[in-house]
Amino acid sequence: QVQLVESGGGSVQAGGSLRLTCAASGRTFSIFRMAWFRQAPGKERDFVASVSRSGERIDYADSVKGRFTISRDNAKNTVDLQMNTLKPDDTAVYYCAAQSTPRTYSSTSSSKESYFNYWGQGTQVTVSS
Repeated sequence: QVQLVESGGGSVQAGGSLRLTCAASGRTFSIFRMAWFRQAPGKERDFVASVSRSGERIDYADSVKGRFTISRDNAKNTVDLQMNTLKPDDTAVYYCAAQSTPRTYSSTSSSKESYFNYWGQGTQVTVSS
């Protein structure tokens, strides 16, 4: 089993920055791709960004490209999401997710919610205008 715990959420004004961290514990050697998803009130959970185990393959949702940066530290078993130039539309609960099954890379395998089998509890990010 793998446990994921997110931290770093909070409230910020539009244009500000926040850094989220996800710490993994348990059978961390079994983790392959890791990702961030988010769910705004009344909406479905959406993909934000993901990173391969090596850190070489990174994908972002179009809505966050150029503003968010995902990074991974395998030695610390953490994955971070640096969020800059935040907008009110970024307000959501942000979830960390992990894959424990190696998959051939594709846009689907890197971003589809059902391909991730471990999830954190989420951390709230609120951006005010």
